[in-house]
Order: sequence, then structure tokens, then C-alpha cells
Amino acid sequence: MASTATEIIAFMVSVSGWVLVSSTLPTDYWRVSSIDGTVITTATYWANLWKTCVTDSTGVSNCKDFPSMLALDGYIQACRGLMIAAVSLGFFGSVFALFGMKCTKVGGSDKAKAKIACLAGIIFILSGLCSMTGCSLYANKITTEFFDPLYVEQKFSFNYIYELKSCRLLISLIN
Repeated sequence: MASTATEIIAFMVSVSGWVLVSSTLPTDYWRVSSIDGTVITTATYWANLWKTCVTDSTGVSNCKDFPSMLALDGYIQACRGLMIAAVSLGFFGSVFALFGMKCTKVGGSDKAKAKIACLAGIIFILSGLCSMTGCSLYANKITTEFFDPLYVEQKFSFNYIYELKSCRLLISLIN
């Protein structure tokens, strides 16, 4: 009975990690313009994996989708691919975990269910690693540009979404 409860709790934590991975992929504020040292802020620039936007002081946003996949920087392409792989792996990991639980009637014998549950665990670990690598790559690029004194373009910093991604990463890797 205790092992069934443990399996259910682990399944719920795994699915919640997958939901957090899925919810951070389309969010808007992956990076936000840094306003350090300015007295008056007339516009805030922000971007995610899919578009770049500017919000003026009245709150009106103007967004532009990235024009072509081939014209994107390599780190954005890699981050997109890794995050989509993390979402896909998390989905299949959830399905396999559901079939591998002892309380379900699908999956065959206990030995087969144990193998399916082990496969689900490996898939969840791969999903967490893909997510961690994608977020770390993006964060590294933002940090490198921010602290580079020779970088003359608009400098960006993290927003609250980075903390959410870190929590989601921990949940994904715990399972």
C-alpha cells in the first residue's frame, strides 16, 4: 500500500514538472531590457524564444515574430529545440509512468510494469536534462552579453521566469 502511494505521489510530481516545462516554453518574459542607471524609462524591451517586443510608457506593446528560423542566432535555435524535446519527452514519460504504475491494469505483469516505470524514469531524467541545458544556454548568453563591456547593443537581464524555470528544473530532476 505504501509503495502505491509513493508511486502516485511520484507520478503527480513528475506530471507537475512536465506541466511547468510546458508552461514556461510559450511565456513572454525570458529576457527583459536592463534599466540600470536610467532616470526615465520610456520603453521596455523584452523577448522570448518566438518574438521580440517593446512596451512603451503607456503600456502599449508592439511585438515582432522572429522572421525566419535560419536567420536566428544559434543559441535561440538550440534552446527552442531542447525545450521542445523536453516537453515531448515529458509527455511520453508521463504516459509510460502511468502504464508502469502498480495501481493500473494496463502494462502486463509486475516485471513488465517495473521495466516500463524504469523507462519512464529515464525519459524524465532526459527531459530534465534537455530543459536544464536549454535554459542554461539561454541564461549564459544573457549573462555574457550583460557583462561584456564591448557589447554595445541593448543589454538584457533575467525576469521572474528564470526562477520559475529553476523550480521546474528541480522538480523534473528530482523524479
